[in-house]
Amino acid sequence: MSTGPIGGLRPKKSLGQVFLHNKDVASAEAAHAGNKTVLEIGPGHGILTELLCQNAKEVIAVEKDRVLCKLLRARIRSGKLRLIEGDFLELGDSDMDVGKVDIVISNIPYNISSSVIDWLERKNLQAVLCLQKEFVEHMLAKPGTRDYSRLSVMSSLLYRIVKIMDVSRGCFTPVPKVDSVVIYMQPKRVRISDAERKLIGLLMQHKKKTVRNALVDSHSYLGMEKSSLRELAEGIGQRDRRPFEMEPEEILAVAGSIAAALK
Repeated sequence: MSTGPIGGLRPKKSLGQVFLHNKDVASAEAAHAGNKTVLEIGPGHGILTELLCQNAKEVIAVEKDRVLCKLLRARIRSGKLRLIEGDFLELGDSDMDVGKVDIVISNIPYNISSSVIDWLERKNLQAVLCLQKEFVEHMLAKPGTRDYSRLSVMSSLLYRIVKIMDVSRGCFTPVPKVDSVVIYMQPKRVRISDAERKLIGLLMQHKKKTVRNALVDSHSYLGMEKSSLRELAEGIGQRDRRPFEMEPEEILAVAGSIAAALK
């Protein structure tokens, strides 16, 4: 396995490419790969991929950039590595053997963070991720704070999140405008239906209004008349509460009540 640098590659802004060059950060992430089948999204120059191949049982790395794939194939010669050229957001579970995956370990492009978190939530997979610091603050935000959002609610309901380390912007090339954080995400195995997910999103979209008014203001998304939704809201126990101030479990309970009433 080669450990030399990959040079002469201009990062593509359209793909949100920044490349980790700090081996201490990569080592802290790879420490969670012990004898597991790991999915890595966007391996970049492969600094993390190399260490994953040393620790993991198998590494499934998905890279969209054709030039990077060519360079990675030349650089990392390990029987543990399966490198897939493709767009993670467009590939199916069978393309990536998701059923075999034990953990996702990745320095994911900032521009697909929300999509990756949504995907993880539906797969109930554990993960070690390096994410933009501000994004993590939204994930961990508490009721009543400015950053409290749908992301906060879903993250709290579905995962136990532990901060592993801060990562300064200088650990990447080119240097981004923001710092990052590495977190560990452990699934709670909570089941949330598609209807409940949609309703949580609608409630948090109008989070500073009462549940009643948030529901009425979502009439176009729900395909119902405002009058019907006002009537429905009268049967919701927490209709006068504001989602902005409610615990995630309370919001889920309200979403469940609304989903049942809409059937």
